[in-house]
Amino acid sequence: MFCLCVFLQLAALERQIFDFLGFQWAPILGNFLQIIVVILGLFGTIQFRPRYIVVYTVWTALWVTWNVFIICFYLEVGGLSKETDLMTFNISMHRSWWREHGPGCIRRVVRPSSPGILEDYSYVSVTGCMIDFQYLEVIHSAIQILLSLIGFVYACYVISIFMEEEDSFDFIGGLDTYSYRQPPQEHVELKPVKPVGKVL
Repeated sequence: MFCLCVFLQLAALERQIFDFLGFQWAPILGNFLQIIVVILGLFGTIQFRPRYIVVYTVWTALWVTWNVFIICFYLEVGGLSKETDLMTFNISMHRSWWREHGPGCIRRVVRPSSPGILEDYSYVSVTGCMIDFQYLEVIHSAIQILLSLIGFVYACYVISIFMEEEDSFDFIGGLDTYSYRQPPQEHVELKPVKPVGKVL
């Protein structure tokens, strides 16, 4: 579980860095929650707290759903458009950091020649990218989904182990105390006690 949590944390931190660089506020919030819940799940596993692991499994289902949405967003499935400001909560016009800084991309600043636009306002032209930015975002989300599904299965396994241990645990003096001793007697013989007289 520890190695899986390390991979989940590294993947979330890597994604968090690039989402910060692109001012993608919705993914930043999601990545932050992912980091917190993975720590909570690890703590629950180490401290034998099944409730924390249940929280992790519920979050993992939501996390997988979120990453499926990101894949659909960047592939423009179902009327979604990657050109909208949905990932920045419509606060700014920032886009994915990979749009301009992907592998092999050549970034050029082009000054507009239209008369109504301010002189210092510039457009960015990107050419020569080996992989388009939307496919890089899809790859990141697919890795998150794969790691999360592995984590979900493992968390369900750990919860089942914890539940079995709770069911089989025998408290000292509990109901199962006779299971390893001789069977209890149904009738107990009572013997009269002779009163002790005073010695003179």
